[in-house]
Amino acid sequence: MRQTRHPGHGLAGTQTQGSKNSPDNPLRGAAFVLAAHRLDQLPPDRGAEIAFAGRSNAGKSSALNALAGQSALARTSKTPGRTQQLVVFGLPDGRRLVDLPGYGYAKVPPALREHWKQVIDAYLRARQSLRGLVLIADIRHAPTPFDRQMLAYCASIELPCVLLLSKADKLPRAQVLARQREVDGEITKAGVRAQSIVFSSPAGTGVDAARKVVGALLGEA
Repeated sequence: MRQTRHPGHGLAGTQTQGSKNSPDNPLRGAAFVLAAHRLDQLPPDRGAEIAFAGRSNAGKSSALNALAGQSALARTSKTPGRTQQLVVFGLPDGRRLVDLPGYGYAKVPPALREHWKQVIDAYLRARQSLRGLVLIADIRHAPTPFDRQMLAYCASIELPCVLLLSKADKLPRAQVLARQREVDGEITKAGVRAQSIVFSSPAGTGVDAARKVVGALLGEA
């Protein structure tokens, strides 16, 4: 049975700024390992890893790059949905970050969409080394059915979740706080052990807070 972990209590404020080359960044040194189309292509299921999920236009790749302190670790594109496999990044100590296929706007055949759904479902349920999920959601919009589904999913398998409310630099502070309260309500409703973090990759908002939470989950393997 997977060990369950709590990502922490409380919410990160909007003033947290990330340092790109911070020496105490627990995700420093991340590097591409492989891209898997099937679960049996992933690294051996031991150690600890954190998965990243989100709609194709939510800024998932930018968030990964910001957390790792790199500009091009995860591929970013003006065309949403470019992540079409499970992309594994390794840390120097052997722990891993796993970028899941984006959901929403990828122009792919229905059969491939269904394949992703089945693979992600199996991955989240069966992967013993998985310590938590980082869900990236655009703060400018209300939680989508996908966001709610992922929160409920994490609750059902007792998987800790960190919800990054991305693109916070595009809204006034009052709207940011109002949207965060709305999301907190969704978290409570879902019954998932999660915390929301107001986040902006270009502004660095919430980067340090997110690093600490992800690092704590990885460190509890």
